[in-house]
Amino acid sequence: MKAKLKTKQQLPKWFKGELYEEGAVVQNRFGGGEIELNNVELSMYDFVIGASILMEMGGGYKHTNVNELRKGLDWFRTHNPEAYMVLLD
Repeated sequence: MKAKLKTKQQLPKWFKGELYEEGAVVQNRFGGGEIELNNVELSMYDFVIGASILMEMGGGYKHTNVNELRKGLDWFRTHNPEAYMVLLD
């Protein structure tokens, strides 16, 4: 897997996840499409996927604010629409 360098893109103040040092190529967990994400996008992607999994398991309301999950999806639509379509739509 080829990793992208850091970017100057910023995570929003409400983001409570970890900021990764490097990006990576990510594959859609259902359809198999893949796309390369920079470190900021990968950090947000993992946050969104983690929040989604918690909600699917029924623990989302305790551990992750539903509004933050929606904000994460909106962040992707704005900052990398192509990645949103491949990975999250």
